Amino acid sequence: MFKGVAVALITPFTDSGIDFKALEKLIDFHIKAQTECILLCGTTGESPTLSHAEHKELIKYSAQYLKSARAGGRFPLLMAGTGSNSTREAFELTQAAKEDGADLCLQVTPYYNKPTQTGLLRHFQTLAREVDIPQVIYNIQGRTAVNVNLETTLELAREPNIIGVKEASGNITQISETCRLTPGDFFVWSGDDALTLPILSVGGHGVISVSANIIPGDVRRMVHHYLEGDIAQALQEHQKMSALNTAMFIETNPIPVKTAVNLLSQSPDSGLPYCGPMRLPLCDMAPGNVDKLKKSLIEYGLLPS
Repeated sequence: MFKGVAVALITPFTDSGIDFKALEKLIDFHIKAQTECILLCGTTGESPTLSHAEHKELIKYSAQYLKSARAGGRFPLLMAGTGSNSTREAFELTQAAKEDGADLCLQVTPYYNKPTQTGLLRHFQTLAREVDIPQVIYNIQGRTAVNVNLETTLELAREPNIIGVKEASGNITQISETCRLTPGDFFVWSGDDALTLPILSVGGHGVISVSANIIPGDVRRMVHHYLEGDIAQALQEHQKMSALNTAMFIETNPIPVKTAVNLLSQSPDSGLPYCGPMRLPLCDMAPGNVDKLKKSLIEYGLLPS
């Protein structure tokens, strides 16, 4: 599907709904940065706070906007987060995303109800077999309470419509074995910016990135340096981004990265729009953490000292 970088895009809000003008500017920012793929309605996009109507409208609007942009040549793919802890609900969202123009869908591990591995297998197989669109498993035990284990992933990799996995388990041994044992056309993307380089080193294909919301060019350079064999330059880029990657998680994602975008939007040269507030239960950062975030942005050269 793609080797490189997908941005896990924040969702811009007004007090009354989605800010579609800001969304257009975010998409333009990533087209200019040559980001390979834009993920909407993921964790970083505050998907748990979107109504189903907003979820569908966000994907449809973005697909139409990208369609107009694609007439000019190179364009990013559109990945839609359509997972749920209800298979029926995930089916509905996935079918709608397909109809509205998404290129592929991200299926998070069902959360809260803690399915068995058999339940996970049946859940992902049902979606893959009933909706004919490329699908990516999202393995993030820290948010869902359940790991998609290696054996389950290998079985799912046999499904024609399951084309990869976003790995945010933090289990490098499992990720390494996934890379080793899955077919060559099965993609493994990092779901954790801090671990992108280690995951590339065991056979990964790129990252679905939080930090790319603010430094897409640097994230892309690091990944492509590695993929093109320039390991030393990739390591240099990784080390450059390390402290900033950490700062993106000093509070629950996406609070720091959305705050960072809003801070950077104050400079017209950044290319980033103001993206509004978080939706409850997410809230503004603690003032002390805002200071830490600003310090990281200044040290990186994104904000003036």
